[in-house]
Amino acid sequence: MRYIEAFRDGELAKGLAGAIRRTADPARTYSFMEFCGGHTHAISRYGIQELLPPNLRMVHGPGCPVCVLPIGRVDMAISLALERGAMLCTYGDVLRVPASGGLSLLKAKARGGDVRMVYSVADALRLAEGHPEREVVFLAIGFETTTPPTAVAIRQAAGAGLGNFSVLCCHVLTPSAIACILDSPEVRAWGTVPLDGFVGPAHVSTVIGSRPYEFFAEEYRKPVVIAGFEPLDVMQAILMLVRQVNEGRAEVENEFTRAVTRDGNLKAQALVAEVFELRKEFEWRGLGIVPYSALRIREAFAPFDAERRFALDYRAVPDHPGCECGAILRGVKQPKDCKLFGGVCTPDNPIGSCMVSSEGACAAYYTYGRHREEAQDRAGG
Repeated sequence: MRYIEAFRDGELAKGLAGAIRRTADPARTYSFMEFCGGHTHAISRYGIQELLPPNLRMVHGPGCPVCVLPIGRVDMAISLALERGAMLCTYGDVLRVPASGGLSLLKAKARGGDVRMVYSVADALRLAEGHPEREVVFLAIGFETTTPPTAVAIRQAAGAGLGNFSVLCCHVLTPSAIACILDSPEVRAWGTVPLDGFVGPAHVSTVIGSRPYEFFAEEYRKPVVIAGFEPLDVMQAILMLVRQVNEGRAEVENEFTRAVTRDGNLKAQALVAEVFELRKEFEWRGLGIVPYSALRIREAFAPFDAERRFALDYRAVPDHPGCECGAILRGVKQPKDCKLFGGVCTPDNPIGSCMVSSEGACAAYYTYGRHREEAQDRAGG
């Protein structure tokens, strides 16, 4: 606990805030995107934006795997529970993601579907072992961090000949999403979302390392600083980004040296490569179809692929017409720009995916940021 507290020290935070203000050039503006939802949560919870100079803006990215899960994928999971009689297992936040027809997995459970919250894929595997008469499907979501455990479970199921276990794979890849953002018209035209650099993901980078981000520094001339999730980690990363921009550098730097190396976890990477292969395309909520941005289960493990086993076809479904989650995930808009935010759409009644997970930009802003803004408005009035 003392080790964690060292990265939340208020006096050190004041010192870092002062260093950022002194280093930032008042004659220019800075816009940095924190890709990961954990960073968005830290920025909102600890009031980091308020400690930064007014010419430095943090842009929330699509770094919450729950938030980028498209409606069509949730519909597939609901159909397995309601129409195919499968025991559908997934993480708690996923149960509340809005789907078609006003449904969600939680509401499908209320209609009689066997939908179960699990803490890990290992829990789903145990349920399959304990219920050999049932089809048990694990809805797998997440970036590179949660992919190795899914690969382990599939290998274990194959080794045990567990014929009633399968995975609906929705694992997505971080670098592809960053490339999609940098290639989007808003950023290419240097209009709506001028991005000067990225705060790179923490947990993802423990698996893939810092090497994959070198392409963005070289090709797009955008600095990347990989940072931990504690407030001082984020502030130090921002200071490092400001220094790079001031000096005209575009490099990959690693603030999170206590957990991330350049090459990452080679054993985990090999395991993922054994079980999974690249999809040619995959839909992300808010980003649309992104080529080679997700994984599918290899032919060698086809019996454990729920899409093959149940002959599932994906159907794209548009978001709620009044919801701005797509624009928020791309960094084009902020939560407060959405007309539904804080009224119709709250964490208790999420209309869009960004309000579902605690790491979603809307949920983080609703929990922390809106109160500070209201206080500032009252003080100004």
